[in-house]
Amino acid sequence: MTQRIVTGLLLVLLFVILVWLPGWVFALAALIASGFAVWEEYHALVTAGHRPVSWPTWIALIASVPMTIAFGPKVMVPLIGAALLLMAIEIIFREEPKLIDMSLSALPLLTVLLPGLCLVSMSLVDQKAVKVIWLTLTFGVPLVGDVFALLVGTKVGGRKLCPGVSPNKTVAGAIGGLVGSLIASALICAAAAITCDAPTLAKLPVLWQYLLLGLFGGVVGQVGDLFASMVKRHSGIKDFSDLFPGHGGMLDRLDSVFFMAVLMYCFLLFFRA
Repeated sequence: MTQRIVTGLLLVLLFVILVWLPGWVFALAALIASGFAVWEEYHALVTAGHRPVSWPTWIALIASVPMTIAFGPKVMVPLIGAALLLMAIEIIFREEPKLIDMSLSALPLLTVLLPGLCLVSMSLVDQKAVKVIWLTLTFGVPLVGDVFALLVGTKVGGRKLCPGVSPNKTVAGAIGGLVGSLIASALICAAAAITCDAPTLAKLPVLWQYLLLGLFGGVVGQVGDLFASMVKRHSGIKDFSDLFPGHGGMLDRLDSVFFMAVLMYCFLLFFRA
């Protein structure tokens, strides 16, 4: 437990440092983290005996850097569409084409690379204070929820939430996680109100929007965590890797954040429209 706490605190410190550096630094870090997570998920699928096509995802990951800089976040759709097309072409022309190989080839593309590109887009927001709030919400809401879910679930126990996927998670823990996510969003709202000037606050959500993001972010974060557990259970592994002592791999740590990133990006598009 001590090792887990120390590693967690170091990761929080790393996030704080990255989020205050220029946006391109965080964008690069997000792409590197996404690369690790993509490899971990493909490796898990191969371990399970599948034959996913991964090279289009890697090409899209590499191409996303210059293309996002040149054309902005709208480049995500053609990048992912092109990768899906290349995957389909290779699998269709195999001697024994299988639909499941196409589905599993697309899985890391949609559940890791797409959220990673959402993180990149948010990190390149022009105004630093706005960028800090968006990214803090994206990480804080699901991760604080994770902590509350663990503490409440361990303390209270009770009815299992989804035993077929994750036998240790409980309904009480899930409720505690949602409360933690709401608390995180409210605290971020308060911090923004104290530290940001009026023009900056005009570009940020109001209280009810923070709370809505906390509620729905808590839900999608827990779904992301359960999804990662389902992949690991299917592949017969405990963790995606041993990259972080006490925490497992990159995907073990960012599974809920990746799902939250898509929600935040969609809200950002709507909010800025």
